[in-house]
Amino acid sequence: MVVQAYILIQTEVGKSSEVAREIRQLAGVTLAEDVTGPYDVIARVEAGSVDELGQLVIARIQDVKGITRTLTCTVVHV
Repeated sequence: MVVQAYILIQTEVGKSSEVAREIRQLAGVTLAEDVTGPYDVIARVEAGSVDELGQLVIARIQDVKGITRTLTCTVVHV
């Protein structure tokens, strides 16, 4: 089973393009795009478990320079 999520990302001013570019290179990230509104970048990610998803977000995505805050929205199928 694959766990999918959208990661809503706020960045430092002027860093959204750089952050999106760097996040696109990470394993598990299927899409990362600059957006307008309260968030600067939205990434779609996939992982093998909820624990792997947490590791991806905490250990790799939040480690990218220029990120100030993330919000993880897990995809559910009901």
